[in-house]
Amino acid sequence: MNLRAFQSIDGAMANAMADGVFPGAVLLWAHRNHIIYHKAFGVTDIRFGEPVALDTVFDLASLTKPLATALAVADLISSGRLSLKTYLKDALPVACGTGKAKITIDMLLRHRSGLPAHRPYFKSLSLPVPGMAAGKRLRQMVLAEPLEYEPGSKEVYSDLGFILLAWVVEYMSGVRLDAFVNDRIFAPLKIYDLFFNPLCADWTRPVMNKASFVFAATSHCTWRGKMIVGEVEDENAWAAGGVEGHAGLFGTAVGVHHLCCEVLQALENKESKVINASVIRSFVDKNNGMMRPAGFDSPSEDTPSSGRFFSKRSIGHLGFTGTSFWIDPDNGLITVLLTNRVHPSRENIDIRKFRPRIHDLIASIYQCNIQE
Repeated sequence: MNLRAFQSIDGAMANAMADGVFPGAVLLWAHRNHIIYHKAFGVTDIRFGEPVALDTVFDLASLTKPLATALAVADLISSGRLSLKTYLKDALPVACGTGKAKITIDMLLRHRSGLPAHRPYFKSLSLPVPGMAAGKRLRQMVLAEPLEYEPGSKEVYSDLGFILLAWVVEYMSGVRLDAFVNDRIFAPLKIYDLFFNPLCADWTRPVMNKASFVFAATSHCTWRGKMIVGEVEDENAWAAGGVEGHAGLFGTAVGVHHLCCEVLQALENKESKVINASVIRSFVDKNNGMMRPAGFDSPSEDTPSSGRFFSKRSIGHLGFTGTSFWIDPDNGLITVLLTNRVHPSRENIDIRKFRPRIHDLIASIYQCNIQE
């Protein structure tokens, strides 16, 4: 890889910061487990100007869905406790009689459950309720939510389905989602920089000592009355205590890459310590006519955020806070882009145009290098 290629990426990232796309970022791309490029840019918090470092921790937002919840479900399937065809009512008996009898685990993973995209449940959960955990109340509200369409008939990207999936994981395993993924996935792989950061019982602060890590700030939350640093950005996840199936995971670019390598090995039918290859391949199988993989995303037909050069078999995901990863099994390319684009305001959506451009640049450099 020549110096000019790296400089072109450096320039693209610097220009993005100058244009206000994000105040800080870490970009990593690799050929399988071989990291080719890994650099930090900008600041973690515009109030203090602390530089982003390679080990800065970002709120991964919806990367929680594939990297925690979906892999937890895959683990339960591998152990024979679930299948993609399992009905929600059979995996979670409390769902019986809620009008959701036709919803399967597969429908939840592929956002075809009939549930709406989002509901601001947090507005009813501002404070813990005596005698009933706020997280439990939130899940009960999801379960009571009327369906907006016939399950399986179309796709509507929904946080709510992944809240129910986290409940399924916890009901079937007997432990909370964060403990399950740490014990079954992260710890066996020695990934110590992917974690949830649950809130203390009094709701005043996260459990984890912030001094142990440098967190990238996210937005100023009017509901919480402060700039968010080291707490989950998503209000529903925060109201539930910081751990949910749709949001709550934090991590570094290296941590995300490490887990992506395991997913790629499974896609390539190679041995993985924690991921069953046949299960993951069933997640991404498009022979069933579904465009979206179970638990992951794939390049869209019109303007894919992965750019023009990632193959149709690629899988990845985006996070609201400005995070993303893409895995291309056709050539082993993995990209991880972590930013705090919502800092200090969520109104900034310029990253939508930037993502495909930076991925096009990376993929073109990568292909040229392979051909040399």
